[in-house]
Amino acid sequence: MSDQLQKFMFDAAPVRGEYVSLDATWRAVLERHDYPAPVRHLLGEMMAAAALLTANVKFDGALILQLHGDGPVAMIVVECNADLTMRATAKYSGEIPDDATLESLVNVNGHARFAITLDPRVKQPGQQPYQGVVPLSDEHGPLPDLASVLEHYMHHSEQLDTRLWLASDDRHAVGMLLQKLPGHGGTAGAGAERAPEQDDDMWNRACLLGNTLKRDEMLNTDRETLLQRLFWEETVRVFEPMVTAFRCTCSRERVTNMLRTLGEAEVMSVFDERPDLEVACEFCRQTYRFDKVDAAQLFTEPSHIAPSAQH
Repeated sequence: MSDQLQKFMFDAAPVRGEYVSLDATWRAVLERHDYPAPVRHLLGEMMAAAALLTANVKFDGALILQLHGDGPVAMIVVECNADLTMRATAKYSGEIPDDATLESLVNVNGHARFAITLDPRVKQPGQQPYQGVVPLSDEHGPLPDLASVLEHYMHHSEQLDTRLWLASDDRHAVGMLLQKLPGHGGTAGAGAERAPEQDDDMWNRACLLGNTLKRDEMLNTDRETLLQRLFWEETVRVFEPMVTAFRCTCSRERVTNMLRTLGEAEVMSVFDERPDLEVACEFCRQTYRFDKVDAAQLFTEPSHIAPSAQH
């Protein structure tokens, strides 16, 4: 397996797809954090989903999945840039049983919040990031897993028929997305026009094939073999794979700007109790240290600030 996202398309059906496998990208997150198994699995699935959704939109910026829970898991954030560089983090508390469900992890009292944010890399004056609220339940009650949650959101908010299959363990985070292309009909070959019901039949067949996927199969089979095994009767065009990687966008400049927003009085009050102010990135664990002189310089001209980051 490898850190790549593969796009593909059915020649005889209005269906496009993506398959992503995160290996080193995923393990780079686990090397920096020690999460219980249910939290790891949910975070890994969110990373795979973020990569699939990012590659599915034409957008120069970051796609951010933010899940704020009212259960043992207080927060999960996954950020994926247009070039498929990613970072992720989670906050939890207490003992979490290995058989914990999505509902018991984040939505115990029904007050969890899940959002998808598109944050443009270059913002125009007055431009705000776009944010969509993702329901964790439907008219029948809580949705059972992350794939169901995102499918429900894509169908009702984006009006796109979408299916997702997600899995993760301590080594890999993987996912597959199928999406029905907007509109009906089209050329099925030799100038023949497809009827809308043919499109529906083809879409249903693709989904039935996807439903044969097993979690262990996804985690232990390389991408090429799995797609060939799954769609061997179909004519599927594959495109040049895209590479994924872990990358944190934290910097001393960003930390400096954050501290400035807190105000001089609050920042300098830290030194009443300790000699240094330390800020650790929640994503990559890099620590930025400021002594009293450094902190005072935050509120002077930026050109006067020149201390370096420490790990």
